[in-house]
Amino acid sequence: MTTGVKIESQDDVGIILWFESMSMYREQLLFVCSRNQWRSPTAAALFDRSERHSAKSAGTSDSARIKITPGLINWADRIFVMEKRHAAILQRNYPDLIAEKAVIVLHISDDYQYQDPELIEILESRLAEYLE
Repeated sequence: MTTGVKIESQDDVGIILWFESMSMYREQLLFVCSRNQWRSPTAAALFDRSERHSAKSAGTSDSARIKITPGLINWADRIFVMEKRHAAILQRNYPDLIAEKAVIVLHISDDYQYQDPELIEILESRLAEYLE
């Protein structure tokens, strides 16, 4: 229970518990690339262990290691795609599911390996304004 808060009614207890649960909430981030091998898993690894975020990754290709699904889209609070074509695929295949979602294009080409230091630097730079 929060210390230093004067509780005057049962409603106050409910409000305090709601605020405490919201402060423990981790924003759910979904990172999407083509095959879910290099870019999106690297991005997810950067944020999944943070106190403020939970992250998963998926790919749009039929050969993706983890393929994008309606369940993953519904799970996400925000969706980050590596290229415009990934956003177009989501729009074409899941228009109703992404209608209320923030889908952000990061403009990162498929030129990096998993955990490539340059890729990590680019991701941290491009995601900073969204995840402050």
